[in-house]
Amino acid sequence: MASGARHAEPPARPADALGRLIEALRRLPGVGVKSAQRMAYHLLQHDRDGALQLAHALDEAVHQVRHCERCHTFTEQPVCTTCLDPLRDARQLCVIETPADQAAVERTGSYKGLYFVLMGKLSPLDGIGAHDIGLPVLLERVGDGTVQEVIVATNFTAEGEVTAHVIAQALQKAGVRVTRLARGVPIGSELEYVDLGTIAHALVDRR
Repeated sequence: MASGARHAEPPARPADALGRLIEALRRLPGVGVKSAQRMAYHLLQHDRDGALQLAHALDEAVHQVRHCERCHTFTEQPVCTTCLDPLRDARQLCVIETPADQAAVERTGSYKGLYFVLMGKLSPLDGIGAHDIGLPVLLERVGDGTVQEVIVATNFTAEGEVTAHVIAQALQKAGVRVTRLARGVPIGSELEYVDLGTIAHALVDRR
């Protein structure tokens, strides 16, 4: 580095409360400056009770919500209700990236097994490796002899596919069946509007 080069200074924290609120709202995914401003102005001008309710709910969630000791999803207890449910099929384990993905699977009402939440996906460029997503813990859980099938339900992104491949390779010696969430043409769609990658995968995974 040249002797005259200087490290970039971090952005200054807004001095006023409104500016700090806008900056805080910008931390939400997909929220830019204008959207954050609209939210802040709405809350302060039209819904101050709602703003206080939001602030209280956020504070409560941050201090009370934790990760389940068994599957790593969000819960307020050491172990979540899904893991404690005796009616769930412990022989099936669905591996997903985030608690939001688990909620999506649960809304289908078609899966009755248990879960393992990776809390992310492999991303070497970002320095996220197998230990960071809990792969050793997954292998330990699968090795208890109860799980007979692991359903890899990571997202169909480049990182999600790499994560699925690494998980499948690691589980080969565990003596369990490893399956991948199927890909196909969405119900109600017309082929001419479906992207070519989806059609190709649907042909390969046809049944």
